[in-house]
Amino acid sequence: MTSNRRPVLLRLDPAVHDALTRWAADDFRSLNAHIELLLRRALADAGRMPGQAAPLPRRGRPRAGDGRDGAGDGQAGDGAGRDGDGQAGGTEPARPGRPGPGG
Repeated sequence: MTSNRRPVLLRLDPAVHDALTRWAADDFRSLNAHIELLLRRALADAGRMPGQAAPLPRRGRPRAGDGRDGAGDGQAGDGAGRDGDGQAGGTEPARPGRPGPGG
């Protein structure tokens, strides 16, 4: 975990927590990374994302010799073949109440 992250205590209804945990697992993210991704999407959709907000850390393990610090669960830094949420572009299935890729 990077030192510029602030810990936050979040009280959730158990059913909401379970649903978020399942959704995060479906997208191969930790619950913490998924909540941050959802909050960032909500801020961006509302036009309230601060310009000085640091990008999400890159996902997964570092490749040998790429100079990454190993902090995972976030957005891919080079954008190669990935969309804005760090997932491979166009592979995320649509979910009820949430548009799929491109829509």
